[in-house]
Amino acid sequence: MTVKVKICGITNIDDALDAIELGADYLGFIFYPDSKRFIDVQSFSALMQEVPFTVPKVGVFVNYDQQAAVNIATDFDLNLLQFHGDESPEYCQKFARPIIKAIRPEKESDLEGLADYKADYILVDSFVQNSYGGTGVVSNWDLARKAKEVAPIFLSGGLNPDNIEMAIQSVEPFAVDVCSGVEKEPGKKSYRLMEEFIKKAKSQS
Repeated sequence: MTVKVKICGITNIDDALDAIELGADYLGFIFYPDSKRFIDVQSFSALMQEVPFTVPKVGVFVNYDQQAAVNIATDFDLNLLQFHGDESPEYCQKFARPIIKAIRPEKESDLEGLADYKADYILVDSFVQNSYGGTGVVSNWDLARKAKEVAPIFLSGGLNPDNIEMAIQSVEPFAVDVCSGVEKEPGKKSYRLMEEFIKKAKSQS
């Protein structure tokens, strides 16, 4: 099966449409104010007027107010909700839509209790102290393989056109998630890098 590709940290319509044209399977939008790729609800609403409704959209939340997350998910009919903070299993299980629980494992014991989330997918990101992602640091692929025992995984963390083929061959994830690895600056994607990344990822089926 061909690996799915999620382009995350979309902040503008040009990048969204370019990613779609190039074959991205998911677009990720970050509702975390401390992120360099943060998009506010008003800007997201305007952007959604131009993004085809058939394209799967992922809302990324970090320790977000539950009702506020529900409102965004419902108002914009998000396909997947990605919880990228310190959310509890109880928090995650209260959502009616499919969820991705992101983890940043440093050691194998960090995977304990992962099944309690009953998540549809697990996203494995890199461990960086006091950071919730977007660092460009490569994640632990050994731990990513172990996380596959719990649920299908999105492999994230430091992926780019230079290492994506090796990452897929090593981990065999359901999907790969890229943000900074296809940017020319934070929040602005590079068409060339997205094209190269997606082409290489899709060639690994």
